[in-house]
Amino acid sequence: MKKIFISLFALCCAFVCAAEERVSILGDSYSTFKGWIPQGNAIYYPTSRTDVRRAEECWWHLVTTAIGGKLEKNESWSGSTICYTGYKGANASKSSFVTRINRLGNPTLILICGATNDSWAGSPIGEYKWDNWEEKDLFSFRPAMAKMLSDAKKLYPNARVFFILNSQLKPAINESVHKICEYYKVPCIDLVNIDKQSGHPSVKGMKAFADQVVEAIRK
Repeated sequence: MKKIFISLFALCCAFVCAAEERVSILGDSYSTFKGWIPQGNAIYYPTSRTDVRRAEECWWHLVTTAIGGKLEKNESWSGSTICYTGYKGANASKSSFVTRINRLGNPTLILICGATNDSWAGSPIGEYKWDNWEEKDLFSFRPAMAKMLSDAKKLYPNARVFFILNSQLKPAINESVHKICEYYKVPCIDLVNIDKQSGHPSVKGMKAFADQVVEAIRK
């Protein structure tokens, strides 16, 4: 009887472990926190410009905890754009989302929160392009966004992918994100009513952010 109990316990543990979501984040400043992102990536949180003081208050930590998951990788970089064009027209290929999409480990759930800096930096929108991208294409938002989602699907075929769209971005960015997400069948989570300090989520904003993401991924 004791052996049967131990075997059943081991089986249950194995099932729970297998079912646990491995969550990877691809993001910008909204998703950074000191000590939780790769060394060398630019950090925003914690900062005196917001009241967020602990990683446990960040949206991605709240989401991972709420769904009983485990953080696989937080590949976030403050100020990063999806495309290769950063602020003041600088070459931002090193920190771009499209460059970092292959650094997410072995996730079962991928949450991409981006496009904010493409909007704020005034990166070129470009034309829609769905394949055969050349390097020059990736300096514009639309082709870079398309390649990033295409790569996500190919690199992580067994993972669910969601894109999180910030509020108060340029209409052209919003329209582009929705069209590209629809093309690649990636659900887009449009954030609403996120409290911000210096343009970044506060503790209250992080909670609302997380609640909206959890609701979307549980549908």
